[in-house]
Amino acid sequence: METQIRKLDYEAIDMNTIEEAGRVLKEGGLVAFPTETVYGLGGDALNPASSEKIYAAKGRPSDNPLIVHIAEKADVYRIAEEVPEQAERLMEAFWPGPLTLIFSKKDLVPDKTTGGLSTVAVRMPSDKIAAAFIRASGGFVAAPSANASGRPSTTTAAHVAEDLNGRIEMILDGGQAVIGLESTIVDVSGDLPVILRPGVITGTMIEAVIGPVETDRAVIAPDSHVRPKAPGMKYRHYAPRASLTIVEGETAAVVAAVNELTAKAEAEGKRVGIIAADETAGCYEKGLVRSLGARSREEEISRHLFEVLRGFDETDVDCIYSESFGDAAIGQAIMNRLLKAAGHRVVRV
Repeated sequence: METQIRKLDYEAIDMNTIEEAGRVLKEGGLVAFPTETVYGLGGDALNPASSEKIYAAKGRPSDNPLIVHIAEKADVYRIAEEVPEQAERLMEAFWPGPLTLIFSKKDLVPDKTTGGLSTVAVRMPSDKIAAAFIRASGGFVAAPSANASGRPSTTTAAHVAEDLNGRIEMILDGGQAVIGLESTIVDVSGDLPVILRPGVITGTMIEAVIGPVETDRAVIAPDSHVRPKAPGMKYRHYAPRASLTIVEGETAAVVAAVNELTAKAEAEGKRVGIIAADETAGCYEKGLVRSLGARSREEEISRHLFEVLRGFDETDVDCIYSESFGDAAIGQAIMNRLLKAAGHRVVRV
C-alpha cells in the first residue's frame, strides 16, 4: 500500500483533499489527521471492519477502546445511551477541545470500536482540519493516536509516516500539534465522574464546573490487569526504544544523581540521553541532553515531550534519564506519560 501524504493550510483548507480523505474513510480505509492534541488514526467508527483495520495497523490490542471523534455536539446523543447533566456542563465548558467523555453506548456503535465495552469514549476536537475531515467522513471517526502501539504518540505528520507508512491510505499534514498531549478522559457513565487519563483540562478545571471528581489509580500507578475502560490504562505506552528512568527529588539532588548515573553508564560503555528543562540543561556534564522547554512555560513541556522521546530513537543512546516534571499545573498529565514511557522506573533522591 502506498500512503498518500497531503499538506494542508489552516488559513485556506483544501476541501477537495478533505473530501477525498472522507471518501477513503467511507470506503473502509484509514486516514491519519491532525488534532490540537496529537495526530489521530481515523477509521469509520460505525464500521467494525474499520476498527479492526485500526488495531491491525497500530499493532494495538483489540480490548483497548477507541475514541469516537465528532464535529457536531448534537451527534453525541446519537451514540450515547444517556448524557448526564454533569456531562452537559462539561461539554458546554470544554467542547470543542481536548476533553473526552465516556458514556453508556447505544447499539449503533459496534463493540469492535469500544473494545467490547458497553461504554463509548467521545471527543469533539477544536482543530479546524479535524472538524472538516470528520464532517466529510460521515460524522463519526474512531481514532486512537496515529502511532505504532506502545510508541510515543505522534505530533507531526513525519512522526506518523515513521510508524505507519505503507499501513494506511492517507496522512493529512497539518503541521505540529499545538498541545502535544492526548485529551483528558473523564468517565461520566457512573454515579461519580472519574478521570481516567489526565490532560491539559485538569482536575481543578473540571471540579470548577461540576464539583468533586475521582481520579483512577491507574493514572499514577503501574498498569493493572483489568480490561481498560479508556486508552492508555493497561498497556505500556509512549516508550522510546532505549530504557527510560525518571529521577525525582530536589533540583540539585536530581542533577547530581543524573550526573552520577550517566558517568557510571558511560564507564560501562553505554551512550546516555538526558531529558531536562531549560533551567537545568546546562548542568549536565556528560550525555546527550535534550530540553523539553522552560518550566515557567509548561505548554512547551507538553508540546515537546513526545517529540523529544522520538528524537532519541534517531540516536544510538542505550538508556535515558529524565528529570521529573510533576510541579507544573498539568504535571499530572506529563508525569502520567513519562511514567508509562519509563515502565514506572523511578529513582528518588
